[in-house]
Amino acid sequence: MQAETPDSRRILSPLALRLGPRALPARGPSRIPRGGESYAFALDARGLRDAAPGLASLPGAQVEPFATRGGASAQQVTLLVPHNSLEAAATAGDEAALLLLDVRAAVALPSPAPRLMGVVNVTPDSFSDGGRFLDPAAAVAHGLRLLAEGAALLDVGGESTRPGAAEVPLRDELERVIPVVRGLVEAGAAVSIDTRKSGVAEAALDAGAQVVNDVSAGRHDSRLLELVAEREVPLIAMHMRGEPATMQVSPRYDDPVGEVCEDLRERAAACLKAGIRPSKIILDPGIGFGKSVHHNLALLSRLVELRSLGLPLCLGVSRKSFISHVTGAATSEDWRQGRSIDRPEGRVGGTAAAVAFCVLGGADWLRVHDVSIMSEAAAVAHAIARGLPPTPPN
Repeated sequence: MQAETPDSRRILSPLALRLGPRALPARGPSRIPRGGESYAFALDARGLRDAAPGLASLPGAQVEPFATRGGASAQQVTLLVPHNSLEAAATAGDEAALLLLDVRAAVALPSPAPRLMGVVNVTPDSFSDGGRFLDPAAAVAHGLRLLAEGAALLDVGGESTRPGAAEVPLRDELERVIPVVRGLVEAGAAVSIDTRKSGVAEAALDAGAQVVNDVSAGRHDSRLLELVAEREVPLIAMHMRGEPATMQVSPRYDDPVGEVCEDLRERAAACLKAGIRPSKIILDPGIGFGKSVHHNLALLSRLVELRSLGLPLCLGVSRKSFISHVTGAATSEDWRQGRSIDRPEGRVGGTAAAVAFCVLGGADWLRVHDVSIMSEAAAVAHAIARGLPPTPPN
């Protein structure tokens, strides 16, 4: 009984939180076994032993060490299980088997053409364009340019969350973003509000914003999840370890993909508990937020595992400093200190490459500064992934 449409609530259930299942690719960032003899999953070792021991005893099942960059993981294992055995167990009503089939169905679903979010920073200190659009009229004009270039959504933010940034007082953030949100909405744009504060989110929604984008996924202000549930609007819940002021001080992970995936599963479950419907939750692994260059590259190369969560993915790779590190324009110490010898707006080529890889890995939303160029890169990558050119307009 191969699941065709994954059950998001099962993928975010208490059993899933204990078992932490991720479908593993056959090879590459976006391919999983299709029609082969066995399925492969990464599982929490303790969860497998205590919550679903029957999986390991299914006919033909094998449990192997899960390899990480530093060697075999002490927390995770790899389960190889014949698809016939798994489907037979699911048919018999085994909840763990049903969960694994839902996880596999989630990553097997074809991804739609990704949509672009245009960045509208109304801040004096954002890493890329801080200070350029502090004037509301200039910010609205910039947003409308991005809309004309192909953005489906304009993401308005009044608090920089770059590494080392300090928190902005509520009043200052409101004064920066609300005139811009109102002006863009009046011009016919769809707007998301990029904020950690429920007070800012509420005012922006009252001004016409349609989406909330929270880099803390509701951890900074617990009232924000309740507000999103009450208003029945989509929430982009991002992963960030620590606070912007300290997040880049020696971030550590044993397995960044596994840990980010389980942190996002926990936050998605918190969203459900707050009353947010699964169809309103979008997850963002938080490239550059509490992660080293190696952590960022691991996440981008293994996006298929994040799709195991069964929810849309949003990626923000635009002009990020990991690009400078890869190209040699920044050293490890530069990266830790948030500096480089290049300028963020000069990272367009690296951004386009990362955007294309995100599309091939199944991203649903892409948060970008250079909408026109990235729209073209995303369209070509999506056509390659599908093996067909897009349908020409009538």
